Amino acid sequence: MSLHLRGLCLLGIGLLTACTDLPPAEEEASSRGAVADPVLCEEHGVLESVCPKCNPRLAAIFQARGDWCGEHGFPESFCPVCAPEKGGQPDLQPTAADGAPADGTLVRFRTRAVAAQAGLEIVAAEESDWVEGTEVVARLTWDATRVAAVSARAPGVVDAILAEEGDRVSRGQALAKVRSAHVASDRSRLAAAEQARGVAAAAVDRKRELLAGGVAAERDVLDAEQVLAGADAELAAVRAELAIIGRGQGDALRLTAPIAGVVTARRVHVGQSVDGLQPLFEVVDTSRMWAVLDVPERDLSAVAAGHTVQLRLDALPGEVFGGEITTISPSVDPDTRTAAARVELDNADGRLRANLFGTVTILGDTAAAAVVVPAAAVQRAGDFHLVFVQQQVDTYVVRRVRVLARQGDRVRVSGVSAGDPVVTTGSFLLKTETLKDSIGAGCCDVDEP
Repeated sequence: MSLHLRGLCLLGIGLLTACTDLPPAEEEASSRGAVADPVLCEEHGVLESVCPKCNPRLAAIFQARGDWCGEHGFPESFCPVCAPEKGGQPDLQPTAADGAPADGTLVRFRTRAVAAQAGLEIVAAEESDWVEGTEVVARLTWDATRVAAVSARAPGVVDAILAEEGDRVSRGQALAKVRSAHVASDRSRLAAAEQARGVAAAAVDRKRELLAGGVAAERDVLDAEQVLAGADAELAAVRAELAIIGRGQGDALRLTAPIAGVVTARRVHVGQSVDGLQPLFEVVDTSRMWAVLDVPERDLSAVAAGHTVQLRLDALPGEVFGGEITTISPSVDPDTRTAAARVELDNADGRLRANLFGTVTILGDTAAAAVVVPAAAVQRAGDFHLVFVQQQVDTYVVRRVRVLARQGDRVRVSGVSAGDPVVTTGSFLLKTETLKDSIGAGCCDVDEP
């Protein structure tokens, strides 16, 4: 039967921008689903697609209908000032008792000219190999095997800072200078130990000459050699201490980078007193990163080391980074009920940064052909998900679908076939055409099957 909805002149104007934020799927879905929801106008606090402030031509439509708040310049039925409980959205009641338009409901534009102005975007549903996966939250961290903490290695006072956060440094490059009485003392001990060793070596040579001439006893040679051995040990100990401290003269101590990388932290200032324990600089080789995955305990049975993953970062939309799980924690966090898994990522170009957040799809071992549509094509009405399939230029049919899984902005569904032309941008407005009490003044017709 034909229902003249007070349906959507807005379609004729073509002002919709579909949203791709994705709420959870139905309970029977095998994993999280994905649907497109309307966007609120942040400036005015009403649904963006029906905001008369942003789209002044809509005001006449509401005024003709008698739905207008002259004081605030919004439709009275959902004025954000007079009716804040509406959340800036018109009342949309489903046509069917189960919460959504029936499968096969048709939405027709009054004319093809109106359809051409609607701004709908159509894409074909695709059949593609779909690897079943588990989606989890991830955060990037430094590769802990490539992080170096630099300390003074001896008490002293900082004399100069030679590197700042963000500087790229080579191995052995000086980061700071420290004045240390302890270092000066060790260098004096080195000079004394070298001199003592020289004296002991000369004594051994003399005793051996005297023994050869029958003047000295063999016991005298053994005593001299024992003194030389003690001098050698003392010299080696002092040299080992100074090797840790580094090269220099007098009381000067240079703090150097133990690895090539980027200075990620400086925790010291000129004139500051330091000991040999506190870390003063951090240097990181950023050419490789770790993605730490928080795997819920309910999903642990499906996750194993060696599984391939696809990482999507909030800071780099549209890009996918591949890798595989190298380790999974043997314990579950008692507070979050998750276990940490780790993925190593190449970062030769330095675009990845520590503490970025994103999502990881852990891919399973088997793949299956599936029908896939963009997330923007799927709408929620009541407890159901809908996709609108184009039949003609001016006619669209409702298909109830099951959302089976999501990977990024792609959604696996049942209820449509590969090749079906589905609506992406504009699908929300078509949904409103299938609902009673929608806005506007009869630009479209809806036929129920």
